[in-house]
Amino acid sequence: MKKELIAHRDPKSPVSEVFRTLRTNIQFMNTNNKLKTLLVTSTLPGEGKSWVTSNLAITFAQTGKKVILIDADMRKGRQYTIFGVSPRPGLSNYLSNFDNNTGKEISDDLESYIQNTEVPNLYVIPAGNIPPNPSELLISTKMVELLDKLKELCDIVIVDGTPCELVTDSIILSRIVDSTVIVVAHKQTKKDNLKKIVTNIQNVGGKIAGIVLNKIPVSAKKYEQSYYYGSTAMVSSGQKNAKHSSNSKPTNRTMNVQNKREELKRRVRPENPQLNRIQQEIDEDEQPKALQTKMKIKDSEGVPDEKAKDILDQINTYLEEEKKNLDS
Repeated sequence: MKKELIAHRDPKSPVSEVFRTLRTNIQFMNTNNKLKTLLVTSTLPGEGKSWVTSNLAITFAQTGKKVILIDADMRKGRQYTIFGVSPRPGLSNYLSNFDNNTGKEISDDLESYIQNTEVPNLYVIPAGNIPPNPSELLISTKMVELLDKLKELCDIVIVDGTPCELVTDSIILSRIVDSTVIVVAHKQTKKDNLKKIVTNIQNVGGKIAGIVLNKIPVSAKKYEQSYYYGSTAMVSSGQKNAKHSSNSKPTNRTMNVQNKREELKRRVRPENPQLNRIQQEIDEDEQPKALQTKMKIKDSEGVPDEKAKDILDQINTYLEEEKKNLDS
């Protein structure tokens, strides 16, 4: 079994949880139990249609429901490679009663077309040989009869259709299934193409359950934050780091700021001993106060009041300018 089946290989992963959410949304839409057949299509190849279909089928099977997955892309079917089953006989062989390899007609026994997979409760009907007229086979009454028979055999039938922009196979199927899901790719699908497909499906009487946006680039960190188990772990580790940082050593930025302040004090502090004493008192007081309240210079010490006040005003102005530069 290939790595693409992440819902089976790693059911506890965030991606598997997304598929279970998609399954739950579809089930809530099926409150009257009328949804028995579901078509999955896309606009163009490469948008992840077959990958979404296979994992969605797995999530339904994990609930105990009996699921049959039909690969209706008879032009380029991939489900047999994803699940590792035989490519033949398949849908095209059942609808045409013909085997291209042997050139003979084959049996109508439906059970011979349904293959087991490694996933419990999940069965696959591969696409089979590439026919010359896939659209004509899908529009035939035998396709409608096939879906009716499968509804009696299982709880839900999921159909992997073709991209709608290239061929009309999925448009045809949307008429005979209960609902349709459209898979689009992030920054790949064009809005005009999507609008056109939605209009085409609605014009033929098909119902659209919703649109799946695939291939969204998400980092591992965001995955952990989006998934509630990972989010709890991230919060716990963040709290521990916050507690640890409160007792840790000062950062380089803090040390640089302190060094600059000490250097600034040495540069602006006058050589006069009395003014040094005044500045020391200012440094020891952490609350900003008016410098005038700190002037304790006496006339007897030989320094005029006006001159001392002028020097301290210059110091104060210079310190305020340097503080603004450091903070910025």
